[in-house]
Order: sequence, then structure tokens, then C-alpha cells
Amino acid sequence: MEIGSEQKNEEKRAIRKEVRRRIKELGAEVMEAAAEEIFRTVEHTEAFVRARSVAFYAAMSDEVPTAVALERWRAIGKHVVVPRVEGDIMRFYDYDPERMQSGAFGIAEPVGDKEYPAGDIDLIIVPARAFTRSGVRLGRGGGFYDKYMSLPDFRAYKIGVAFGCQIFEALTCDKHDILVDEVISSTIA
Repeated sequence: MEIGSEQKNEEKRAIRKEVRRRIKELGAEVMEAAAEEIFRTVEHTEAFVRARSVAFYAAMSDEVPTAVALERWRAIGKHVVVPRVEGDIMRFYDYDPERMQSGAFGIAEPVGDKEYPAGDIDLIIVPARAFTRSGVRLGRGGGFYDKYMSLPDFRAYKIGVAFGCQIFEALTCDKHDILVDEVISSTIA
């Protein structure tokens, strides 16, 4: 028997609320240490080693912090692109720390007019509110990543990143939800 859409939405709201509570309890120091562990693990994946271009994100305060990895990956020669929300669409642009400004939802976004083509991205690092080990993800509810990863020319390998407290045994998944290929989480938090 299939769960009704209202029940699914209520389950998703409850999980998002629980994850917010869990992350709030971590504290900045633990979050930074966990981020270092997560992104060092990402750096040792075959997908990262082979990738020339990496779609990344500028973290919100309750996401795995990305500032250190953004700079490190740029310094080692990866072509790093970050998202900008334009209405109900997300597009990626070259990451340049000197050309970032506060954008949609208060997230740091790139300034520029030359969109990086979805088909040229080799690896995408995907945040979410929650994941399962099998790659099911629960986002914030806007569908930005699902829409982007559904583009016809998008072929990138997808790695979901999360604190350990964001990993669940099972999550409700809708037809339009795009799974990630791999989930990397921290053992610290």
C-alpha cells in the first residue's frame, strides 16, 4: 500500500526538523572537524581523482562546511564551480572567492554571466538534509538539485556529503527524487 502524499510530506517535515536539532547540537568545532574528515575521504575517491571539474556548494550554517575544501580543491587544480539560484532554477558558475555575494536564501553565490555547462561537470558534491547509505536523499524541499541532476546533458558522478547524524536507515523517496551514487559521512558527528 502506497503512502499518501500528505503523510509523505509530514514524514519529510519531521525528518528535516530532527536533523536541524541534531546539527544544532554539534557545535562549530565538531562541524569543522567532521567536514575535514568528509572532504579528505572525498579526495581519495576515484571519482574525485579523475575529475577535472567539480560542482561544489557554498555551505549554509547547518550544512557540512565547505570553505576549506573549496580553497584546497582550487589550489590543487580542480575546476570548481558553485551554484547560483535564479528563480526556481539552479545554475553553476566558476568559483572565485573574490566574486561571491550573498544570494538566494542568504547563501554565498558566484557573480558572473557565463554558466558552466552541466555536461562538462565530472563530479558533483551534493548536500541534503538527510541520506540513506544507498543514496536516497532528502533535500530542503525546493527540488533544486533534483531538477539540475535531471538535465538531459548532466552525467556527473554524484557524491552526497553529510554528518553521521544525517544518515537514516530509510527515507521516503518520490519518483522525481534523484539518488546520489555514493554517500560520504563523518564518523565524528
